[in-house]
Amino acid sequence: MIRVLIGPDNGDASVLQLCVRALVLFVFGIVCIRIAGRRTFSQISPLDIIVAIVIGSNISRAMTGKAPFFGGLAATLVIAVLHRLLAMATLRWNLLARWIKCGPVVLVRDGVADEAAMARHEISDADLAEGLRIEQIDKIGDVRLATLEGGGKISVVPKA
Repeated sequence: MIRVLIGPDNGDASVLQLCVRALVLFVFGIVCIRIAGRRTFSQISPLDIIVAIVIGSNISRAMTGKAPFFGGLAATLVIAVLHRLLAMATLRWNLLARWIKCGPVVLVRDGVADEAAMARHEISDADLAEGLRIEQIDKIGDVRLATLEGGGKISVVPKA
């Protein structure tokens, strides 16, 4: 019955069958996001980006019939569950967390930029200035602490 609704996996599904696939995969995608957690699409880390791309790619291929429908669902579910388990494991094991996640890097401390840290992470003076402007700070001297966070955002603590 379900095979009639979703059509074949050889790319020959009808328009109606593709619409049914789209509906099933939309709901499935929401389930995968719920399993992977909100963090996957909010605080984007390199790992989260990879997971999001793989989930999107798998869903797309399953929707168009370029990959077996149920195999695509299974593979996507495995990725979402693994991502969630890895996130939970990094809460328990700091060594794993340091290996998987990018830790924060201090770029500015007490109004002085750390040029070596900026060069190591390919942050230009213009990138730093942009990060400060986003936080409505126009001079580096007004910064107590500026940090490159794991997701690539520059967070800023102004001087009191």
